[in-house]
Amino acid sequence: MNQIEKDLKLALANAVKKVFDVEMSVDQIVIEIPKDKSHGDYSTNVAMQLTRILKNNPRKIAEELLSAFDCEAASVESFEIAGPGFINFVIQKASLSQVITKVLEEQETYGHNNSGNGLKINVEYVSANPTGDLHLGHARGAAWGDSITRLLKASGYDVTREYYVNDAGNQIVNLGKSLQARYRECLGLDYTLPEDGYHGEDVKNIAIALVEKYNDQYKDETEENLKFFKEKGIAYELDKIRKDLDNFRVHFDVWSSEQKIRDDGKVEVALDVLAEKGYTYEQDGALWFATTHFGDDKDRVLRKTDGSYTYLVPDIAYHKDKLDRGYDVLVDLLGADHHGYIPRLKASIEALGNNPEKLQVDIIQMVRLVENGEEVKMSKRLGNAVTIRDLCNEVGVDAVRYFFVQRAVDTHFDFDLGLARKQSNDNPVFYVQYAHARICSILRQAPEYATVNSYELLTHEKEVALMKYINEFSSVVADAAKTRAPHKVCNYIQKLAQHFHSFYNACKVIDTDNEVLSAQRVALLKATKITLKNALYLIGVEAPEKM
Repeated sequence: MNQIEKDLKLALANAVKKVFDVEMSVDQIVIEIPKDKSHGDYSTNVAMQLTRILKNNPRKIAEELLSAFDCEAASVESFEIAGPGFINFVIQKASLSQVITKVLEEQETYGHNNSGNGLKINVEYVSANPTGDLHLGHARGAAWGDSITRLLKASGYDVTREYYVNDAGNQIVNLGKSLQARYRECLGLDYTLPEDGYHGEDVKNIAIALVEKYNDQYKDETEENLKFFKEKGIAYELDKIRKDLDNFRVHFDVWSSEQKIRDDGKVEVALDVLAEKGYTYEQDGALWFATTHFGDDKDRVLRKTDGSYTYLVPDIAYHKDKLDRGYDVLVDLLGADHHGYIPRLKASIEALGNNPEKLQVDIIQMVRLVENGEEVKMSKRLGNAVTIRDLCNEVGVDAVRYFFVQRAVDTHFDFDLGLARKQSNDNPVFYVQYAHARICSILRQAPEYATVNSYELLTHEKEVALMKYINEFSSVVADAAKTRAPHKVCNYIQKLAQHFHSFYNACKVIDTDNEVLSAQRVALLKATKITLKNALYLIGVEAPEKM
């Protein structure tokens, strides 16, 4: 919420209390920017909100409310009642222009706010199995998760970015067996590639590197050697994942290992807690978790009849571990195929004695890569998946990052390669980056004007619209952080670029006949540049100074 909105809401709340003796919090009062400029700078429907309480006509309520409204406290120049009871406000121009001073003072921290109030939050995303390259689904989750954490940090949350390494279980056994088979193949020995193994060039390359380093030291098919191949495969794949994520501008504070959770006995501790609380039982030789007690459609197996754990068990232990570390909220980004898994995780959190609402899950829907109107197929196990690396090399990191957060993550998305390559305004990332580069070009050509401290000449409707929109940035950041919706920042970026272009097309920035006005307009451009760059940073996209 920006200062103008705060002042308007507080003045309205005070007037409601004074006239009607009704308590309204500022959070209950809605302030919006009217689409029609003739309706003023800001508008509220508070009179209509009060209709049910006061049992009166909203226009009559608005009239009485405005009789006690403190225009000076809210920097309001004028107001009017419109339609069924909307109240429209025109803000004093000096108050609107204060945003320029604020942006120029705060620079790269403009847009930051304290709406998170230090809430300790853990965001876990990507968490791909270390069995191959990161593909498009991982790319979308990586871009979304990283943007969320940037927004949360900018909004005053205490954020930990976490990657959960699934380095235990059948997929790791298959990786080890596949690598062992390719290693033997390189040595000219008999080998059997597992049917459910990993058949791509990736595993072959690891095997070649291992033969070059160890010769035939691990040629025998023993359990000890299989352990060696699992460890080497995990290490190689994780190193590659880290490098790809680093190139993608995605970084983590914590890398948690499933195998370490198992080795530290945390699985057994979690199961003991569930047993002590009476939520597990033995039946047909298996151990069951009574998730129906928490609204699940059926109970779930924890330990199978062969003594092995289901994949739910280490996940329960892992989430217990995160809660034990003192987080107020856990956010998981999961693929669409995990939708039915959420009730089980929430059930386990409640069964362990925690509020299940501490776990919040964002579902990542599928991505299709489209080229020339046709889908590019993906298959990770066969080694012909389109990877993050491939896509970034093809269209650039900026385009990939922007495209993957411009729409809500719970919607299906077609990534259009042709559009991403376009160097035109049809390409949304090109459009906004060009706006930034264009501002930089104008500023390079501008003379060194004397510093201005007031902006009373910025009265053109395009100037006012641009200042108002810059003023909205902190509110957008706070809202996008709270709702974990970075696509709202993309929407803001596009509109900010539009406001800039409209302003520049209507207003001459460098006017040798009016240096005072030029100096004020240059300051407005500098504020626009800073805001645009800060917004792009929040979604991991660079703001080039030349294009």
